[in-house]
Amino acid sequence: MKQHYYEKLLNIKTGIYQKESDDAQHYYPYEPTAYEALEALLESYAFKKDDCMVDFGCGKGRLSFFIHYFSRIHVKGIEMDEALYKAATANKNNYLRKMNKHHARIAFYCCLAQKYPIDASDNRFYFFNPFSLPIFIKVINNILRSVEIANRDVELILYYASDDYIYYLENHTIFERKEEIILPKWYKQDPSERFLIYQLPALSD
Repeated sequence: MKQHYYEKLLNIKTGIYQKESDDAQHYYPYEPTAYEALEALLESYAFKKDDCMVDFGCGKGRLSFFIHYFSRIHVKGIEMDEALYKAATANKNNYLRKMNKHHARIAFYCCLAQKYPIDASDNRFYFFNPFSLPIFIKVINNILRSVEIANRDVELILYYASDDYIYYLENHTIFERKEEIILPKWYKQDPSERFLIYQLPALSD
């Protein structure tokens, strides 16, 4: 019922898409974050008005539209699958039409995650296990290099984080775990049903 309500509210279609990536070894099949999980995230995590969130493996854009609608921040989606990218773009057109807007701070890019050039305005990064650890490492390194160029407050939001992601962040990077947001409805049956927030320690200018 949640999906029907929010899809109608946002005027989008983000249901399951069955085609797997041509490189299934590194890029995982599309699975959107459940709306119940997104509700829980926004109940506990506050975005600031000048935040810019990047969703790696955005699929049809569900997270981007949900966060934009309720938080009004700049959102970007990165998707390597051309069919999913086209679906996200179509959803954007439908979303803007429903909201009576010609433009909004929503953008989608069809490219490999590790090829996306991190912008100095990008400061919130979302991952729902979109790809293998080697790709994740490349993306994290890109983020860290961007902070060296433009020092800023950066946080990672991981949903259903893999053990490999967690181990890498906590043992091979300077990211620190800031917060854990569990999903009570599912957490007892599956401890992975949670959001993990990682932040960079304060850096001197």
